[in-house]
Amino acid sequence: MTFDLMQQLPDDWRVRLEPLLDPVKTAALAAFVAGEYEEQTVYPPPEDLFNAFRHCPYDRARVLILGQDPYHGPGQAHGLSFSVKPGVKLPPSLRNIYKELASDLDVPVAAQGDLTPWADQGVLLLNAVLTVRAGDAGSHANKGWEEFTDAAIRALNEKSERVVFVLWGAYARKKARLITGERHTVIESAHPSPLSAKKFFGTKPFSAVNKALADAGEPEIDWDLTSA
Repeated sequence: MTFDLMQQLPDDWRVRLEPLLDPVKTAALAAFVAGEYEEQTVYPPPEDLFNAFRHCPYDRARVLILGQDPYHGPGQAHGLSFSVKPGVKLPPSLRNIYKELASDLDVPVAAQGDLTPWADQGVLLLNAVLTVRAGDAGSHANKGWEEFTDAAIRALNEKSERVVFVLWGAYARKKARLITGERHTVIESAHPSPLSAKKFFGTKPFSAVNKALADAGEPEIDWDLTSA
């Protein structure tokens, strides 16, 4: 199985990431991912791998919500951080995200977990690691994905328009060092995981995102998924 990662990326993202990546390391990552897809059960499926970039073109990207690792259960991961396909049971972190959204903006809690409508409005739902073996959380960490997705964060940092970076949990918050543009906004808090949800609840990230966008003269995000 051959797998050219850069050719899988939408053109607008590829031209911005290529100058920020080491081609030798990218080729090694591609070889690893190809081997894993061939020999193991890996999520998300290859056709969903870059959904975050497909649904959120570079020029329209206004918000980043950074996750760590794709869901590793059957049928869950589909290339958008924290999101699951319609009909899939809501994972605990996503349930807590919905609870905070309801508390923050009085948005009704959605019955389904597909966050594609957010992505289509310019929210890049990016995981730091984009693949995982079935049932083995973190199994594709430290294989090269981190450099790849760091390049995406750096590319967003280069935008002249404001980007709001939402970093939940200690892992994501380490990426704040990549965000140097004074025009940008960084929103940090605990992770929505049940392990840290008590510190996540009450942080009001969604209203903070919309305020930062409005202050920059950009349209707010419609977070309501109940009509999706």
